Amino acid sequence: LGPGLGLGLRLCWLLAALAALGAQAKNSEDVRCKCICPPYKDHSGHIYNKNVSQKDCDCLHVVEPMPVPGPDVEAYCLRCECKYEERSSVTIKVTIIIYLSILGLLLLYMVYLTLVEPILKRRLFGHSQLIQSDEDIGDHQPFANAHDVLARSRSRANVLNKVEYAQQRWKLQVQEQRKSVFDRHVVLS
Repeated sequence: LGPGLGLGLRLCWLLAALAALGAQAKNSEDVRCKCICPPYKDHSGHIYNKNVSQKDCDCLHVVEPMPVPGPDVEAYCLRCECKYEERSSVTIKVTIIIYLSILGLLLLYMVYLTLVEPILKRRLFGHSQLIQSDEDIGDHQPFANAHDVLARSRSRANVLNKVEYAQQRWKLQVQEQRKSVFDRHVVLS
């Protein structure tokens, strides 16, 4: 198996394992009751969290220890706003794993583009064909090397070579335009 296929199989296996965990009973950290109690008399406001069932999500079951004495409990609890919250930690974990996997693949691709591809190009095409100096391009025949590049790109017929050919042709055209502009400027002055 290639490295890409092996990684894909491992990722699928991991996602299946996480889905199986999600099918089991809910984790106690996935459900909670959150009560927000504003300031009351001389007691400051406070937020209380507790893992309780949805039917027990009220001030009496969540707020512990009760900050007010017995007769004020009802008035204090009426001011509190309690909400039952539920989340899926399995979905969160799967999303994070997918995100990190994509990020890792992009980083590997970046390393390939910056380190490996230039080395492979030098081996395949030769260092002298990739870098052309001004001395290589003749003044009288600015497109002399363009035909060679065109012939190579047709023989290999892949997109990368066509892009390289277009880039080389564009560079030659820009250099020819610069020469003609500078020559015209010298003639005019």
